[in-house]
Amino acid sequence: MSHAAALPAARRLTPVLPVVAVIALLAVPVAPGGEGGATPADAASGVLVLWCVVRLLLHRRRPLSRTAAMVLGLPVVGFAVAATVTAVPGAAVTGFARCLQVFVLVPAAVLLLIRDRRDVRLLAWAVVGLALWQGAVGVHQYVTGTGASYMGREIRAVGTFGPGDVMAMASVVAFGLVCAVGLALEPAPVRREHLPAQAEPKAWWRVWAVVCALLLVVPLAVSFSRGAWIATALACGAQLVLAGIRRAVKAGAVVAAVAVLLVGGFGVGSALLQERVSTIGQVADAPDQSVTDRYTMWAAATGMWRERPLTGVGLKGFPEHRDGHASLALSSGSDTEGAGAAYRRQPLLSPHNMYLLVLSEQGLVGLLALAGSWLALLVLGLRRLVRVRRAQGPGLDCALVACGLLIWHLIDFAYADIGGPTTVLTAVCFGVTAWWALASDDPAASRKAVAR
Repeated sequence: MSHAAALPAARRLTPVLPVVAVIALLAVPVAPGGEGGATPADAASGVLVLWCVVRLLLHRRRPLSRTAAMVLGLPVVGFAVAATVTAVPGAAVTGFARCLQVFVLVPAAVLLLIRDRRDVRLLAWAVVGLALWQGAVGVHQYVTGTGASYMGREIRAVGTFGPGDVMAMASVVAFGLVCAVGLALEPAPVRREHLPAQAEPKAWWRVWAVVCALLLVVPLAVSFSRGAWIATALACGAQLVLAGIRRAVKAGAVVAAVAVLLVGGFGVGSALLQERVSTIGQVADAPDQSVTDRYTMWAAATGMWRERPLTGVGLKGFPEHRDGHASLALSSGSDTEGAGAAYRRQPLLSPHNMYLLVLSEQGLVGLLALAGSWLALLVLGLRRLVRVRRAQGPGLDCALVACGLLIWHLIDFAYADIGGPTTVLTAVCFGVTAWWALASDDPAASRKAVAR
């Protein structure tokens, strides 16, 4: 009997398992000193898209609703226009394929493979698990002095991603923290006649989500990533407010108490960490070289846009045009070493601002198309969240996870851009957000999807 019951459960999970595999493959260590390029997770994302196409053909389902097709397909306009003005044909092809992968194909596949809230929770817990693994490796690096070099000491937590992408572990941990906070904020389940009780989270799920969120604060801190700190704090704050003002106040009091306990009671927070926090408000007064480089590249990106305001310089065109628009204040690159890799001078090939990167390479056409798609997802997702909260319906945790991940990216994109091994995880996050914003609210349709 148990074997017979396990078969339907396994069959129900099958569609979304390739998405879990993509997340799990990000735990595979990156080769020290690797030059980037495709990763196992990228290859798995391609399989994920093919898997989705095969399922659509077998079940003869309409791929997307008109609204979903318009929202997810809008960025293609900007990609196509920018590809036509790219000087190097090879760069146009690779840039177009990469943009399609991250912002269109993988999010659409995730949207189509998720059937109900249980799938969203499974993916959220998978991200939390990945974050705990990377965070554990990062904390070990910090404690043992085997991390990436920071201020002359090899203490920066980078997880399995190596010093070549110091933001990767911080991003993964931040995603896990946002997911854990969203899962923890689901209200106590109320039995509803039209839904099975097991469809909603149990009380112990929320307890473990709180524990995971508190644990992930430590590796996020020792990543020394100011951008990840800011985006995570604002995204989690938004989640608390969206869950309800009363709960936000209570949670804020708990966070303050935990911070006092960790810093005051146990002494968590070294002088380096405190110094890093203090520099957040000083970037305009006395910026270090990394901040100077970022400002210089931002100015170079706006210079490229002024030359070609509508179409930009073309996909993958920023590195080629950088030196012609950057001032002498720009350094030749950043120093990376530690975490098992030798010293290396890493070139600065992007402005570290997603909006300016799109503006410089795709112009106003590309920025309006891509940002318009994100804005539509945000508005539709928040509208559905408010509707669920007012009706006290199920799925508030899924709403907070989906909206929290999108808010995190929209904030982080102000001082970071895509690139590196975690880019495919960004695509999965956009897919989860797209499911919440664009999926049907009809319970009958949801049950029919589960039956398939």
